[in-house]
Amino acid sequence: MNVVFNGETTQLNTPNLREFIVAKGAKEPFAVAVNGEFVPRSLCADTQLKAGDSIDLLSPIQGG
Repeated sequence: MNVVFNGETTQLNTPNLREFIVAKGAKEPFAVAVNGEFVPRSLCADTQLKAGDSIDLLSPIQGG
């Protein structure tokens, strides 16, 4: 089953959002949205993904 992760189609190996983003290398702090809706980190473990979902993972960057 495929999803779109940060704009690129990728294979979904687990339907669990937390497991998926950890497998993608997410390190806190980060923000995640599924289909344009913000998902609090406290709900990531309870959020199930399905084919065609769009997942956006954002990490803060430092700059001057």
